[in-house]
Amino acid sequence: MALLDKLQTFLGSTGFAALSWEQLVMILIACVLLYLGIQKKFEPLLLVPISFGILLANLPLGGIMDPPVINPVTGLTETAGGLMYYFYQGVSFVIFPPLIFLGVGAMTDFGPLLANPKTLLLGAAAQFGIFATFIGAAIMGFSPAESGAIAIIGGADGPTAIFLASHLAPELLGAIAVAAYSYMALVPVIQPPIMRALTTKEERTIVMEQLRPVSRTERILFPIIVIIIGGLLLPPAIPLLGMLMFGNLLKECGVTDRLSKTAQNDLNNIIVIMLGLAVGATANFVDPRTLAIILLGLVAFAIGTATGVLMGKIMCKMSGGKINPLIGSAGVSAVPMAARVSQVVGKEENPQNFLLMHAMGPNVAGVIGSAIAAGILLSLLG
Repeated sequence: MALLDKLQTFLGSTGFAALSWEQLVMILIACVLLYLGIQKKFEPLLLVPISFGILLANLPLGGIMDPPVINPVTGLTETAGGLMYYFYQGVSFVIFPPLIFLGVGAMTDFGPLLANPKTLLLGAAAQFGIFATFIGAAIMGFSPAESGAIAIIGGADGPTAIFLASHLAPELLGAIAVAAYSYMALVPVIQPPIMRALTTKEERTIVMEQLRPVSRTERILFPIIVIIIGGLLLPPAIPLLGMLMFGNLLKECGVTDRLSKTAQNDLNNIIVIMLGLAVGATANFVDPRTLAIILLGLVAFAIGTATGVLMGKIMCKMSGGKINPLIGSAGVSAVPMAARVSQVVGKEENPQNFLLMHAMGPNVAGVIGSAIAAGILLSLLG
């Protein structure tokens, strides 16, 4: 009997005994997302850490997100917090998103945008999904601050979504971040049907002229000029825009190769791991509001893709058929996935079509545009 009692006590202390149906649902969702990241290769560098964070946080009794216990009398820590709680402080204090932008800037070539500045219009048009979704979220009953945080999902920019949600709606951060990164991962699935529906076969086969060479001076001056003008115009955007431009300056100036490589590789990889796990650990898909956020995020992303393509059609007409409207879909800031999708869809229609570098112009513009949109929303709602 003593052995049975001990066995019963042991079983009662395991996570199996404490497992709720909500946690079981979240564990299943985590496994599905892991499958999409590993087997389907949907943005695995993002989706795998986020999915595993969801899994860790929903294993009962692990306490991985528990805050530290502080003695109210002495002010000393009696019990340390869980691992993900400390990782999450990088999100809570808005440290990780700007550091991700530092890495993005160091990895991104702004040359295609400088070679064809008109593609800024495509990046700007794709941000329409953000502001359209802000209205939709408000109609669904979300507060103005929550609506702004949800709407930024339309930019398909995970760090920007985390940055804005941390300021405007921290209680929705997990759902917003997972939705933003999930749609970034699903760009190759969501965008092509929209692109084909809004363009003709003739438009999709347009071969664009080779881009002009961009001088080193232009490449160095661009990030400096952008942060001066953008920072003075929208101070709340300085953390994101500043780190993006600093990273690009490290890449282009030619005298900071070690710093550029660190920002691109080691630092960026560490931050992605910590950010992904921490964000995943805060997600709760069982909350009905989460389902509404995911739906609104899909609408925002679809509208952003559509408006980018429609602006591409307008520019195609105005240029006399020299611009392939498919590159407009890259105006959402999922770098470089959205640009690759433009290349793939274009090449399906015309094997001689090479749109990747042309699509990088609006893609880079979309990154800048999403940071500016976040600054605008933060200025108005923060």
